[in-house]
Amino acid sequence: MDDLIQPDEIAFRLELTAAQMKIVHTALKSLFDDLGHEERDVKQVVQAVLAKLPGEHDIRAIDLDRELRRTAPA
Repeated sequence: MDDLIQPDEIAFRLELTAAQMKIVHTALKSLFDDLGHEERDVKQVVQAVLAKLPGEHDIRAIDLDRELRRTAPA
């Protein structure tokens, strides 16, 4: 049991490109919006993860098409 991740312990660090961050944010927002009242605990976790990402304004400013063109192989 000593090797289990504790409730407030950081379990993983993840580096994301701007395009990846926009996709993760969009997916989490969709999940959050689809969760019902009976899934309040899951909504709280999703909301906590969203709070770690840049704000809605910053996410919307990411041009996904441009980002994908920048990373596409030539």
